[in-house]
Amino acid sequence: MKAKTLDERFDAGEDITADLEQTTARRPNLAPRRVNVDFPSWMVESLDREAKRLGVTRQSVIKMWLAERLDQINAPMR
Repeated sequence: MKAKTLDERFDAGEDITADLEQTTARRPNLAPRRVNVDFPSWMVESLDREAKRLGVTRQSVIKMWLAERLDQINAPMR
């Protein structure tokens, strides 16, 4: 099927999932990239307390808070 036909079917609200090769599908900009950040001790301790309270890892707290903040500052651009 040509891309134009697929686009037209999608735009018309048709279910096109059967026509997609899902085993090789990728979501753009979601590949993990490692970064190193140095935090002062008091900040790490605070992050650990919050992570324990929420029952998640320190990394999860950092990701969640960064995502929330980035969502706030990027919202006016949408």
